[in-house]
Amino acid sequence: MKRILFASVFTGLFFLVACQGHETSTANQEKTDTAFAIIGKVTGQDTGSIYLHHRESGKIDSFSLEHGFFKFNGKADIPELCTIELDDHTKQFFLENGKISMLIKKDSLRYAQITGTKSQDEFNYFKDQFSKTVTDRLDETDKAYDAAQEKKNQKVMDSLDTRYNALDLELKQLVMDFTKSHPASVVSAYEIYANFSYNPQLGQIDSLYQQLDTAARKTYFGKQLAVIIEKAKQTAVGKNAPDFSANDINGKPLSLSSLKGNYVLLDFWASWCGPCRQENPNIVKAYHAFHNKGFNIFGVSLDDSRADWLQAIKKDGLNWTQVSDLKGWKSDAAALYGIKGIPMNFLIDKNGVIIAKGLRGKDLENKLLEILH
Repeated sequence: MKRILFASVFTGLFFLVACQGHETSTANQEKTDTAFAIIGKVTGQDTGSIYLHHRESGKIDSFSLEHGFFKFNGKADIPELCTIELDDHTKQFFLENGKISMLIKKDSLRYAQITGTKSQDEFNYFKDQFSKTVTDRLDETDKAYDAAQEKKNQKVMDSLDTRYNALDLELKQLVMDFTKSHPASVVSAYEIYANFSYNPQLGQIDSLYQQLDTAARKTYFGKQLAVIIEKAKQTAVGKNAPDFSANDINGKPLSLSSLKGNYVLLDFWASWCGPCRQENPNIVKAYHAFHNKGFNIFGVSLDDSRADWLQAIKKDGLNWTQVSDLKGWKSDAAALYGIKGIPMNFLIDKNGVIIAKGLRGKDLENKLLEILH
């Protein structure tokens, strides 16, 4: 199963904390057309703190439960994907001006009922009705794959991989259908981002973006899609691979272009990325099979810990050029290539032209057999 790890849309969120127990004036609470008012109840829990995480500003509001009740007030210029947190459990929802109701059962935040505004109601509809049968089957397939992987049953894993990919296509079709019927919805922009931004197919994602109304394009996810499309144009098959430099394991700056004259796999990964570590044996195998035929690898780690990065290189046997600016998801190289999920790679020919993208498993070996037979 070709799993990936996505960049969190809440990166850095937990480092900025706003004051606790804030309340706005009665006048602001009444003007729900220009402000939001969240009224909530946690059943089975009277005390504790509940947190509201704002993605755009990085701010965190908090409220001390009063007999299980809580409230937040403020203003949202545009619909924003936020997170409500209680006892280290979280749930995402769309915040916008209006009255929002939250009913939460203790220890069951993921099943909280959050209703009251147009965007959140559309989000509920997409998740709980429109796409639920597909996402439930995806979850079941994912769990079955984990069980088969633990038993090292490759035949079952291959079968589940095929099933998962078919369900993923089915989910993508649902996103396309939803976008067509909800072009002004921030939910459409979000679901396009969530389902099409990894190794984006330019014609497909641009077509979906063009269907969005101006209001949806102005949201965070609409703006992110515009950036993704521009990066996809710059890193499409047939384009020259954008050059960059970063420090290797010895602290020496190395450029991607320094390997020009070889077929090069530009490989984005990280020590903390499970799917990357699972993919590494395939890359190691390809390296040993084709290195003497003119194949090389330029690994770019999205680590922020030098020790973890070096340990993973040694443990996985990644004996090729490795660089990192140790900025995590804020990696300059990742931004240059529009990386939204890892592992991700680009196969570059001897002249520095991108000839393939997102090669996983046997796809990498097959492509190398084709060009280096």
